[in-house]
Amino acid sequence: MAEFTMELNDEQKEVRDWVHGFAADVMRPAAAEWDEREETPWPVIQEAAKIGLYSLDFYAQQFFDPTGLGLPMSMEELFWGDAGIGLSIVGTGLAAVGVLANGTEEQIGTWVPQMYGDATDVKVAAFCSSEPDAGSDVAAMRTRAVYDEARDEWVLNGTKTWATNGGIANVHVVVAAVDPGLGSKGHASFIIPPNTPGLSQGQKFKKHGIRASHTAEVVLDQVRVPGHCLLGGKEKLDERLARAREKASSGERVKNAAMATFEASRPAVGAMAVGTARAAYEEALEYAKTRSQFGRPIIDNQGVAFQLADMRTQIDAARLLVWRASWMAVTGKPFTSAEGSMSKLFASEVAKKVTAQAVQILGGNGFTREYPVERMHRDAAIYTIFEGTSEIQRLVIARTISGMPIR
Repeated sequence: MAEFTMELNDEQKEVRDWVHGFAADVMRPAAAEWDEREETPWPVIQEAAKIGLYSLDFYAQQFFDPTGLGLPMSMEELFWGDAGIGLSIVGTGLAAVGVLANGTEEQIGTWVPQMYGDATDVKVAAFCSSEPDAGSDVAAMRTRAVYDEARDEWVLNGTKTWATNGGIANVHVVVAAVDPGLGSKGHASFIIPPNTPGLSQGQKFKKHGIRASHTAEVVLDQVRVPGHCLLGGKEKLDERLARAREKASSGERVKNAAMATFEASRPAVGAMAVGTARAAYEEALEYAKTRSQFGRPIIDNQGVAFQLADMRTQIDAARLLVWRASWMAVTGKPFTSAEGSMSKLFASEVAKKVTAQAVQILGGNGFTREYPVERMHRDAAIYTIFEGTSEIQRLVIARTISGMPIR
């Protein structure tokens, strides 16, 4: 078991510097353009694929780093480059995690490579859980999956929303209710292969931030998939549903497919928030050192200097919470105090606060698109919303530390 450390080893430092170089040289120069275009930055993703940054191998290496720090370190550097492009590059990872968390070895080997494609034919994937009436309230999910035993097929109907890469993905991973009476315990995840009839893109959203990332509805109309597209297999599902029915009256909790994915990804989202916050802090620090008012740099005023001191302190604290949760996850230590949710909650709130302070320090310039902090501030708003709002994170933490069914 790897001991917890705050010191990156030589290999990790090389990876960090390599990702940082791509973020600085490729992502940042393209960030404003793709934010304005509000389109998937395929040329940037292709460049990432050419050097191996957008690939199953790279993310697998970081995901299985025995220290747990490889993935959050990489996420921080990418989102330091730009959050919208960063999400376009890593959005496939949520679908991949969905398969890794719930699928069989055969399913992982079959479908995850198809999510990425290769350097000559880049693909993306989508994880589809949220619905128009079921975001934080996953038990309200209306998308249904019904088993057609005669044909060994599952038939899916419903509408998903807020899906990163939804509709343009090569592979979609869809969470659906197979036993609505069990609420969230009656959910399962399904692979929707490429070009499956009945799956279509609905509304594409025009967003406040992360505008280079494609977000859309996914409509499922009599979508039929083979039985082997049920993640984990039917035997495992039947056993889980039977246990859930037995325990329904006892109040014992059973994890569902969507929650298993989100629990695995929350520290990574925290790392994304740290990257955006750090980028805004660095812009504000440099501006404060070079911008003069009343004959001296504005950082010479305590009102500005103290803000920067607080910003740096909060960023470092957020990173430490993310690293702790990531280390705990990879070493198999249980989140007895909801440490994963803590890391996501704190880092996302820090990103919103720090980017707002950066805009304030730049004054009128910070409010224009001539300076990147305006975009960073818009991008940061998503971290307290997606993959569990701050309110949901607080609920998870409160329930965990109290053992009470807080509502």
